[in-house]
Amino acid sequence: MDKSTQTELEAAAFRRLVKHLRDRADVQNIDLMILSGFCRNCLSNWFQDAATEKGIEMTKDQAREMVYGMPYSEWKDKHQTEATAEQSAAYAAAHKAHD
Repeated sequence: MDKSTQTELEAAAFRRLVKHLRDRADVQNIDLMILSGFCRNCLSNWFQDAATEKGIEMTKDQAREMVYGMPYSEWKDKHQTEATAEQSAAYAAAHKAHD
């Protein structure tokens, strides 16, 4: 596979991942972090890092909007719930394993 085709496939997979995360707003970021070690915010940070590597200025808010499909504050108001005690404990346990 040539590099251009690989890049196109990676971009398509990324777009599908972002769409999936947008469609599953019911899945909380804390749950993603507990189970996978990354969340929508991580993905937006990686997007911003990639832009910076290419010399493209992008704010954290701009990168988050690329992932969330709306301003982050709006997404939080519409979809984010308060973490339960169980989620907080699971998050702490999951991250302790990575220390």
